[in-house]
Amino acid sequence: MIQLINVTKRYGQLTAVDGLNLDVKPGEIFGFLGPNGAGKTTTIRVMMGVLRPTTGQVLLGGYDIEREPEKAKSIAGFIPDRPFIYEKLSGREFLHFVGKLHHVETARLQRRIPELLDGLELTQWKDELVESYSHGMKQRLVVCASLIHEPGILIIDEPMVGMDPKGARTLKDLFRFLAENGTTVFLSTHSISVAEEVCHRIGIIQQGRLIACGTMAELYRQANGHSGNLESVFLELTRQQSAAAAE
Repeated sequence: MIQLINVTKRYGQLTAVDGLNLDVKPGEIFGFLGPNGAGKTTTIRVMMGVLRPTTGQVLLGGYDIEREPEKAKSIAGFIPDRPFIYEKLSGREFLHFVGKLHHVETARLQRRIPELLDGLELTQWKDELVESYSHGMKQRLVVCASLIHEPGILIIDEPMVGMDPKGARTLKDLFRFLAENGTTVFLSTHSISVAEEVCHRIGIIQQGRLIACGTMAELYRQANGHSGNLESVFLELTRQQSAAAAE
């Protein structure tokens, strides 16, 4: 469902993403980890057509994000790291607005909006202005908006920031439910524990390059059998890469 083929993004002399290749299958939750400045957000912005790659190709559901942007985006939901919300609308009005941007029919919206508000525990505040929402509630509303058109792909950049434990649990359960029903979930996060808990496979990026990718068992092998949890494997793999780069 998601393919990145030799994707590179340069800013002058700086290479933010360097020859990235990924293939994420339908129904897979793919975790994307890396240190600060590793290229995670740049990769996601290229994937969603916010930035053009210097070289390479991104396919969402077989659609090239540059050549067929409307078709590619029509099957994808996107939760950016710093989402924008029209705060003078109520939660329900905001979802109706986003739904119309995606050309969702009114009858379908009348069914979809209550489902999403209920699933993300926002029904009680559906008619309150978004400006009165807490940070966590706004995060959950953005998740609702990303799913309003029932996309087959969900791309998320740091969804748990500022989320309380209950809200985080709700999101993790939602990601599992979506994957079980065939949605491809691409999850970029600093939270190693979240990635370890919900992801089927994990890719680790450092200095714009994919330095490791696979299941937890495969990552252990790539870390030379390093034992422990994902945090220890992540630290070992990034250490190895830094040491190799310094030689």
